[in-house]
Amino acid sequence: MRKTSFCLRRAAAYFTVALTLTAAADAGATIKPGDPIPVGPQVTVGTLANGLTYYIQQNGRPEKKLELRLVVKAGSILEDDDQRGLAHLLEHMAFNGSTHFKKWQLISYLQSIGVKFGADLNAYTSFDETVYMLSIPTDKAENVEQGFLVLEDWAQGLTLDDGDIDKERAIVLEEARSGKGAGERMNKQLLPKMFNGSRYASRLPIGDETVLKTFQPAAVQRFYRDWYRPDLMAVVVVGDIAPARAAQLIKAHFGQLVNPPAPRARHYAPIAARSATEALVITDKEAAGNSVLIRYPVRPAPGHASFADYRTKLIDALFAAMLGQRLQDLTEQPAPPFIGAGSALSRLTPRYQSYSAGATLGRGGAAPAIAALVQENERARQFGFSGAELERSKKDMLRLYERIYSERDKSNSASFVAEYTRNFLEGEEIPGIENEYHYARELVPGIGLAEVNRYAAATIPVDAAKLVVYMGSDQPGEAAPTPKPAELLAWTDAAARVKVAPLPEGALAARLMETPPVAGSVSAQTHDAALGTTTLTLSNGVKVILKPTDFANDQVLLSGARPGGLTQFAEADVAAARYATAVVASMGVGSFSPAELQKLLAGKAANAWVDFGQYTDNVGASAGSDDIETMLQLLHLRFTGARRDPALFQSFIAREREGARNVMAQPAAVFGDTLTTAMYGDSAWVARAPRPEAFSALDLESSIGFYRQRFASARGMTFIMVGSFDVAAVKPLLATYLGSLPTPELALTARDVGLRPATGVVKQAVYSGADPKSVVSLNFTGPATYSKEENLRFQALLEVINIRITDVLREQMALIYSGGMSGAISRIPYGHYTIGATLPTGPEKVEQVLAATFAEIARIKSSGPAPADLDKVKQNWRQVQRRAMRENSYWLGQLQSAVTHETDPAALLTLEERIGAVTAADIQAAAARYFNLDNYVQLVLYPAQKK
Repeated sequence: MRKTSFCLRRAAAYFTVALTLTAAADAGATIKPGDPIPVGPQVTVGTLANGLTYYIQQNGRPEKKLELRLVVKAGSILEDDDQRGLAHLLEHMAFNGSTHFKKWQLISYLQSIGVKFGADLNAYTSFDETVYMLSIPTDKAENVEQGFLVLEDWAQGLTLDDGDIDKERAIVLEEARSGKGAGERMNKQLLPKMFNGSRYASRLPIGDETVLKTFQPAAVQRFYRDWYRPDLMAVVVVGDIAPARAAQLIKAHFGQLVNPPAPRARHYAPIAARSATEALVITDKEAAGNSVLIRYPVRPAPGHASFADYRTKLIDALFAAMLGQRLQDLTEQPAPPFIGAGSALSRLTPRYQSYSAGATLGRGGAAPAIAALVQENERARQFGFSGAELERSKKDMLRLYERIYSERDKSNSASFVAEYTRNFLEGEEIPGIENEYHYARELVPGIGLAEVNRYAAATIPVDAAKLVVYMGSDQPGEAAPTPKPAELLAWTDAAARVKVAPLPEGALAARLMETPPVAGSVSAQTHDAALGTTTLTLSNGVKVILKPTDFANDQVLLSGARPGGLTQFAEADVAAARYATAVVASMGVGSFSPAELQKLLAGKAANAWVDFGQYTDNVGASAGSDDIETMLQLLHLRFTGARRDPALFQSFIAREREGARNVMAQPAAVFGDTLTTAMYGDSAWVARAPRPEAFSALDLESSIGFYRQRFASARGMTFIMVGSFDVAAVKPLLATYLGSLPTPELALTARDVGLRPATGVVKQAVYSGADPKSVVSLNFTGPATYSKEENLRFQALLEVINIRITDVLREQMALIYSGGMSGAISRIPYGHYTIGATLPTGPEKVEQVLAATFAEIARIKSSGPAPADLDKVKQNWRQVQRRAMRENSYWLGQLQSAVTHETDPAALLTLEERIGAVTAADIQAAAARYFNLDNYVQLVLYPAQKK
C-alpha cells in the first residue's frame, strides 16, 4: 500500500558503504585523494533544459522488467503552516486522477498488465523528498509508453479535483490513526529536542490532524504548483530497455515540463548545534520496551565528492563495525548492561549528522547501560582498537565487496534505482561496483591501525553538550524504577569520570573444526533432467537434493525438514521446548561463543541454524560459493556440538525476560492473545505473546535436552541445496559433513495432538489501548482437501477479494487505510484451511467495515469475481512466477515443500498453465466453500473503556 516514510536514518551496523554499489569501469588508475569520484559508465546521467535530472541504466535482472522512479526534492519540510500533512496527501492524490488517467483508472490499468498495488506501485513522502515507484513489465512496448506517461502525469498532470481531495483526507486521517500509539506519543516529546527546535520537529510527514481535517483544497494545489517542478525532479530508469529508447522517452514526456515564472527558493531547514546538556525522561504505559539515547551535537554531513571522502567513509565503516562488535560482546555477560546497543556517527537528515549512542535496556535499567555506553566510547577514544580487531573488520569489508562485485551482472534493477535516488537527494557517489571493488582493494589494505584510532579519537565527542534520553514504560519493573532527568545526567557524568583501560585481546582459535569428522560416502545418486536436480543418498541414510543454478554468482542456500517439531514433546514440556533452539543458539556452537564465532568467521559468508516448527524439525543455512565448507561445518556442529554455557544462558534469560516484560500493556499483543484464546482456548500447543515468567521458568539442562532429543540425530532428514556450486566439487564435502552425522532412531511422523479451532460463530470485543483505534479481525476455518489446483483457486479468491477491499473499503468508502485477507490450506497434521482478515479502522467505523466486508463476501459468493479482477490477479501471478523461476530462494522453497508434503516438484514447471486454467466459476465455488458464515471467529479491538 502507499506508505509514509518517517524514519531517522541511522548508521548501519555493518558497512553501509558496501551495500550501495553498482556496475562500472576504469578501475586500474591510481587513486589520488583529491580527485573527484567519477560517475560510472554503467549509468547515463543527464539534465534537460528545464533542469530535470535523469538516470538511465540498462539491466536485465529481472528480465522484461523496468523500474521507474519520479524523485521530487519536495517533502513535508516545505509545507506552509496551512499545509502540514499535505505533501503526503498530495502523494496520495497521484493515484486519484490525472491528465491521462481518470480517478481509479490508473490502478486498474496497471493491475491489468500485472502491476501489483503496493509491491510494484507505491510512493513515500519524507521530510525532504517524495518518491514515486513503478515497476513495469516490458513484454509489450505499450506498457513502457504508458509507464512513462504515468510518471509524466505525476510530475505535472494531476487533476487535484476538490471533491477527490476532500475524500482522500478521510483516508489520510485513517493512516494517521494507524500510526497512533506509544511511539507516536513519545516522539512528540522527543523530536523537538532531537531536532533542537528546528522546523523538522513540526513538519512530520503525516501532518497535523487539525490541518488535515480543515484545509482547503487550494492549499494542496498550491503545494503542487510551488514544488512539483522539473528543476527539483529526477527520473530514474533502470531495467530491460535500450538506453537510447529511454532517453527518447524521457525527453518526449518531460522536456515540456515548465518551472514557475517566479519559483520559490528551495531552502533546507537548518538544525542548530546543541549548546547545553539536557536530560529527558519520556514514559508511556503502552511502551514496548525501555531504552536510553545519548545524542551529541549535530554537525554538517560530509560530502561524497572526492576519493578522500570515500576513504573516510571506509574508515568510518570499519570504526562502527569494531565498536559495534565490542558492544555486542557485552550482551553475552551473565548480567548484561543492556539487551542490545549501538554507537556510531549517523545521518539525521540529508544535510546533518550526529554522533549518538543508544541501548535497549535490560533488568538493571538505565544506569548500567549508560555506564557501559559512555565507557566503551571512551575506551575506544582513548586507546583505539587492536590490530586483530581491525584485520577482522577489513576481512569482512573486503569479502562483502567481493560478493557484491561477483554479482554485478546479476543485481536486480531495484537496487540500482535506490542508489541513483540517493545520488540525486544526497549526492552519494555512483562510480559502479567494478570501480568500487578496485577502490576497496586498493584503499582498505592501506588503512592502518593508527589512522583508524585517530579517527576514533576525533569522532567520539568528549565534553560535548548532549541530549540524554530515557524512553520506556511508566511501569518499568521492580529492579529499575523510572529514572529522573537529574539521575540520567548524574550517571552520564559519573561514567565519564571512570578511568578506563585498554581492552585485552584474547587468543582465538584458527579454525572452526580442528579435525574434520570421519567422512561418510555417497551410496546412491539419481538425476532429474527436467528439474536440473541431482539427488544423493549418503551412507548414513541422509538425502541431499542438489540444484546448481546460475541465478546468482555467489549464493548458496540450504534447507532441510522432516516430520517432528514441537508436537513431539509432552504437552507439559512444549512451552519450554518452544525456546530450546533459541537457548542453544544463544550459547554458540561447538567450543565457540557467539562473539568468538563471529570473530573466527571474519571474511567468510556462512551461517547455519535449526529450529522447531509445529510439526517439523527445520534446518537452514546459507553461504557464499567459496564458503560452502564452512557452512557445512557449522551445520554439522548444530547437530553434534550443542554448547553448554551457564553464563550465556543467564544472559539469554535476562534479555528475553526484559524484552517480554511490558508486552501485555500493548494493545496489539492483548488483541492477538485474545484472538488465540478465542480460536484455540488455553491450549499449550499454540504460541502466545511471551511473558517474563515463561523465561524465568526455563532450565538450562532441560533446554539442551529438548534440543538434543531431536537434533542429536539427522535420521529422516532431506537436505536441499540450491545456488552457485558444482555438483562434483561439493559431493566430497557433503559426504564428509552430512554423511558423518549421527542417525540414531527417531520418531518421524507428524503427531496430531488434536489442536482444532473453535467451531460455530464466535464474536468478541476486546478493549485495550488509549488511542481511538480499532481492528476488525475475521477468521474462517474448516476442513479442506489440498491439491495444486485447489490451492490456486483458494489463493486467487483471496487476491480478488483484496482488490475489492482496496477498491471499496478504502477508495470508495474511506473506511480503512490498509488491510486485507490472507490464508492457507494446510495438509499437516490434517487437511484444513484458515483465512484471516485484518482491517484497522476507527471505533466509529467498525459496523460499516463489518457490513462492507460481509457484503463483498456475499457478492463474490453469489456472482463470482469480476472477470477483469481475476485477469489482474492472473497477470500479476505470471509476472511474479517468471521472475521467481530465476531466484534461488523460490526453488529452495518449492523443492522443500515437495519433500515435506511428498508431492511432485515438477508441478512448478507447469504453474503458468494452471494459472491460466483458473476460472471465475472456480473462484465463486471456492468462496462458497471457504467463507462459511456458520463458522467463523470475529474479534474487534476497541479503545480501553474509561473508568
